[in-house]
Amino acid sequence: MTSKKTNQTKNFIHSLPQNIFSGFVVSLIALPLGLGLAIASDAPPISGIIAAVVGGIVVSILGGSNVTITGPGNGLVIVLLGAITTLADGDLYQGYLFTLAAIVFSGGLMLLLGFLKMGRLADFFPASAIEGMLSAIGLGILAKQFHIMIGHNNEHGSILSLLLQIPNGIVNLLSSDNTAEHVAGGIGILSLLIMIYYSKIRNQYFQLIPAPMWILILTVGFSYILVPMNIPYPMGASFLVDIPKNVFSNLAFPDFSLVLKQEFLIVVFAITLISSIESLLSIKAVDKLDPENRRSNVNKDLKALGVATIASGLLGGLNVVTVIARSSVNVNNRATNRTSNLFHGLFLVLFVLIFQEQLRKIPLAALAAILVYTGYKLATPKNFRKIAKIGKEQIIIFLTTLITTLFTNLITGISAGILITILIHILINKSFGLFFSHLFKPNVLLFKEQIGGNYYVSVKYFCSFLNFYKLKYKLDMIPETQDVILDFSMCSFVDHTVMEGLENYSDTFTGKGGSLEIIGLDKHEADSIHPFAIRKIIPFRTLKPIERYFTKRQNHLKATAKEYHWNYIPKKSSNTHFLDHFVFFKTRKINYLYNRLSDPNGVFNVFDVEFTEGEFIAKEVVKTTIVHVHLQKPIPIFSLDREGLLHFVYHLAGFKDIDIENHSDFNKRFYLSGEDVPELENLFSDELILFFESNPYYHVESNGTTLLIQKKERLLSVQEIKAMIYFAQQLINVLQPIEEKV
Repeated sequence: MTSKKTNQTKNFIHSLPQNIFSGFVVSLIALPLGLGLAIASDAPPISGIIAAVVGGIVVSILGGSNVTITGPGNGLVIVLLGAITTLADGDLYQGYLFTLAAIVFSGGLMLLLGFLKMGRLADFFPASAIEGMLSAIGLGILAKQFHIMIGHNNEHGSILSLLLQIPNGIVNLLSSDNTAEHVAGGIGILSLLIMIYYSKIRNQYFQLIPAPMWILILTVGFSYILVPMNIPYPMGASFLVDIPKNVFSNLAFPDFSLVLKQEFLIVVFAITLISSIESLLSIKAVDKLDPENRRSNVNKDLKALGVATIASGLLGGLNVVTVIARSSVNVNNRATNRTSNLFHGLFLVLFVLIFQEQLRKIPLAALAAILVYTGYKLATPKNFRKIAKIGKEQIIIFLTTLITTLFTNLITGISAGILITILIHILINKSFGLFFSHLFKPNVLLFKEQIGGNYYVSVKYFCSFLNFYKLKYKLDMIPETQDVILDFSMCSFVDHTVMEGLENYSDTFTGKGGSLEIIGLDKHEADSIHPFAIRKIIPFRTLKPIERYFTKRQNHLKATAKEYHWNYIPKKSSNTHFLDHFVFFKTRKINYLYNRLSDPNGVFNVFDVEFTEGEFIAKEVVKTTIVHVHLQKPIPIFSLDREGLLHFVYHLAGFKDIDIENHSDFNKRFYLSGEDVPELENLFSDELILFFESNPYYHVESNGTTLLIQKKERLLSVQEIKAMIYFAQQLINVLQPIEEKV
């Protein structure tokens, strides 16, 4: 234990310089963004810096994440702007003080959510609805900030009206005779161009300074160039950032006099909802970027964010959330732990204390340009095209959320997105009962298989954003270094949110040396070829061309066939009579086989098969994967299984366990049955017995001319299929000389 602590201390000290450097780089981005986000919210510029400083210090000490950065977030701009305007009653500064009180209460609610372990809150929102909400936020930021970017600081109205005013704003700028507006507009447009083209400049030294900081350096430097030339600064105070002369003696404090008012409570709820969603989504995204593949404790982080938000609100700062863009920069600069977040906050304190005079020379248009670019990235047309590729129903969900948010508010918008998603799911399945009769049932089964040691997860009924948390809870219990088989064969419906979320899990398991393979979706219909499209089970007779909606497993099967130079036929076939003479199917009714792989000579055939067990109410549909091998010469009929596995079936068939002389271990471990005992004793030579003892357990059965090999009564992953093919090939190599003697 002491040695472990010593190593941790050494690693901490060793990584300290790079965490300090990363914190410094992040602070260069956080400074202009903090000022800009506060101004965009109609709050004093310093309030954004306070949120970043408090968030950096508090969350680095109390948080449960590793390389995230905290501070004011993009998603809160519209909410805070609406809150300040709603609560202001004509006095924006007073509205800001009331909003600070709402921020304090919001922090208390986030703290409570953390204690209630509600870190899975973001799982209850459809992915396309969240995309629509983010796009609405982006348009809101762009609508307001575009006018400030071109020197018009007094434009007001709804998001749509501000967007519609953009052409007139450009015309007015060109026709204006106000020098200050022209200079502000020029600075804004130049700043926007820097944001757009920064990534295209490949000079490594230039890239050491982030684009937002270059904008501040150039725009503030512009004011100093004019001084020796005795040219007056062409912009007045209304076009520049307003920083108090003594920041610490001019802190604003919340006004709690509206605590019991309905509009105040609505603001608290809206701030809590959006800040929680933004933080949780960002934490998950940053975990995927973490080079050490660590998983954050989201509930602990919620508590830390709650405490930080309370402290920030009490000191006059905005909400504290986890931010994805600054966190990505943190990861890219090789940060290893939370100290980078701490140093980012401390560097911001130094900047404010040392460079107050310079901060007051920052043009609002420059900060607005940074936010216009940010808003565009949130609402880029690429997002629309991405959603459209997934499916038509996702566009409806996306647009419903987006348009409702633009015309109303974020709470109504996300609520509309959730409602339309549920209605679409009901219409697609033509079943109200599928969702609501099974919503609270335990639809996820997890266990570790004795044979193979895989973790097996089976999902039943349906899996959508409504109950995805159940599946995530099970997956979170499994070490990411293990192999997981996720079976949807008993699941009628899987939605886009789940498919996208599982891709993230698959990446996480792969990154840590494990694997997560999805099976059982091969007979589910999809509306598009996109891997995140909704999957819905349908009868095979109504299938569209199956190539339209290949699952990842089917694509891997196709690739496997190509690798082996085999043929792959995904379509179902009712030609299953060749399986009727095997004991395994004696009491089972075969429906069809599909996903067939076969070698060019037709000796080896691998396929998925669906069959039923039992009758009436005890009837159960089972899918399994089988290797079927044609033998060159006949051998005795037999069945070989792990001891105790299929005794009952064999007894019904009239077979009994056969012991091989001088092989007591084999006799204990395996159940060998057949009709011709002498022939079987001759067939099971020392070499063949050693082969079976040295390999994993498989059900191996001979009907005299062909072999049936099966591992488990479920569909196999592609990795398991490859292993079973190898087993079959090696078995034939051992059997071949025996066949020649028989």
